[in-house]
Amino acid sequence: MKKESAATKRAKERGYFDRGPEWYCEFTYEKVKGLESEEGIHRRDPTSVILVDGTYYTWYTKSYGAHVGFGTGDLEAKTFPWDQSEIWYASSPDGEVWKEEGLALAPSEREAYDDRSVFTPEILAWDGKFYLVYQCVQHPYLRRTKNTIGMAVAESPAGPWRKLDAPLLKASDTGKWKGDSDNRFLVEEKGDFDSQKVHDPVLFPFKGKFYLYYKGERMGEEMYMGGRETKWGVAIADSIEGPYVKSEYNPVSNSGHETLLWPYKDGMAALLCTDGMERNTMQYAEDGINFEIMGAVKTTPEAAGPFRSGEKDTPLAGLEWGLCHDVSTPWNHIIKFRRDESLKEYFVSKDTYE
Repeated sequence: MKKESAATKRAKERGYFDRGPEWYCEFTYEKVKGLESEEGIHRRDPTSVILVDGTYYTWYTKSYGAHVGFGTGDLEAKTFPWDQSEIWYASSPDGEVWKEEGLALAPSEREAYDDRSVFTPEILAWDGKFYLVYQCVQHPYLRRTKNTIGMAVAESPAGPWRKLDAPLLKASDTGKWKGDSDNRFLVEEKGDFDSQKVHDPVLFPFKGKFYLYYKGERMGEEMYMGGRETKWGVAIADSIEGPYVKSEYNPVSNSGHETLLWPYKDGMAALLCTDGMERNTMQYAEDGINFEIMGAVKTTPEAAGPFRSGEKDTPLAGLEWGLCHDVSTPWNHIIKFRRDESLKEYFVSKDTYE
């Protein structure tokens, strides 16, 4: 009997040899006018791009001034680009030239669950209304701070926006800190995968319900196989404003930083990038929960908000183009990404390879 290596056995068991290049692509990037780098201003984490009455819209995190990180002793100091942030929006006739329209959401008054910062939004147009889901931080912002996810509703992309009275989703009430120092890596119990933070919400109508995907971080986070311990979860509701119940299957991924998903056929497709042992992979779940690896990619966009065209007959239709952020400069700004399938076309069309 011919002997097989562990790599061969693993590939056969996981069906790698049965999958072609359908799930493969690379990405190209270009500047967009109107959202360029600007001294003293951070613009980052754009939502999906939606088309309303012939105009494209996006929402994004916006903040001002330098940040100093944790540990200064000043509880009013700006810690990171997403701290002390607002959510703004922009419009475009063509997806190339954008006009910053103004403020959509600001932090609420002190003592509210979102009194410190509102950021990393996502948009859903549904049944004649518009729904923003977003991350919230309550003052003070410390290393051990637990954050929440909020929702706001409007009749128009221009607002006005009505915030829900309570968070849409909270970090799990599990885990136990070790000692009183502000160190998020010192724990007696780590708790669930989302015991400290719930991040990067994205909302879909799916199979007659509403699926709220999010990234979880847990207390005492570690590194596994060279990637941060971040995973995705999903919370499901019968009504779009909730209540949302976390799936008993959570976490639904073992990797991924920002949530990036799109409908494909009757299921959900996903690109997991940056973190975890399955980072930089395309995955698919017909039930929206049990994801399987379909392909591997590189040059993935950071904090991508794809254009929601509504087309879902091909695996990568949800990644045709969109916006993402560029953090390579001191002041974060928004750029455009495009799906590039030229290499896939080469392998599909050529009989011999050089």
